[in-house]
Amino acid sequence: MNDLVTRLNALDTCAVSDAMDKLGLRGVVIGIQQYSTNRKIAGRVVTVKLGIDDGRPTAAKHLSTTAIETASPGDVIVVEQRTGIDAAAWGGNLSLGAKVRGIAGVICEGPARDIDESRQHDFPVYARDHTCMTARGRLVEVATNDRITVGSVLVSHGDYVIADASAVVFIRESDVTRVIETAERIVDKEKMMAEAIRGGTPIGKVMGADYESMLKR
Repeated sequence: MNDLVTRLNALDTCAVSDAMDKLGLRGVVIGIQQYSTNRKIAGRVVTVKLGIDDGRPTAAKHLSTTAIETASPGDVIVVEQRTGIDAAAWGGNLSLGAKVRGIAGVICEGPARDIDESRQHDFPVYARDHTCMTARGRLVEVATNDRITVGSVLVSHGDYVIADASAVVFIRESDVTRVIETAERIVDKEKMMAEAIRGGTPIGKVMGADYESMLKR
């Protein structure tokens, strides 16, 4: 795991979102839920794009298996399934295969299935929704590591992502260092604020004008 991923793992989505606000960047996606664990995940992105099975020639390999086999330990697989068809972008055997490879988790812009099985594997699945409907005969893999869209955010292979109970936040590779540095400063400031509250300083004073302006550019 590289140093940037280690530092990103020490943060949360709220701190990262605040840092991106301060820097004038976009990347927050809401509405994607934790389904199989309560564990935060962070890492570099491996992308998968799914489409409707319209009879086009496709590889014999199952959806997302190329991403699992080519990902590095600590990576996060991000799957776009925006077809409107109720069919799973991810399933239980994929969770097991990804866990064996050391992948940090999966984020689905679309539904996932086999949630109970993924819980048994203790593999983090984040998804827009859940279903029992198979992808077989309904979906095909369009591409691995092409640019995809999650929420309204464009996501590329090699970008960074952090996901927890609050939201999912994507960070472009070119921005990740300054985002992490800014988020770390915000966390340090908020820790001092928490210590002041515990020490008896009135919360109105702690969360005064300085707090309201701390994200201004």
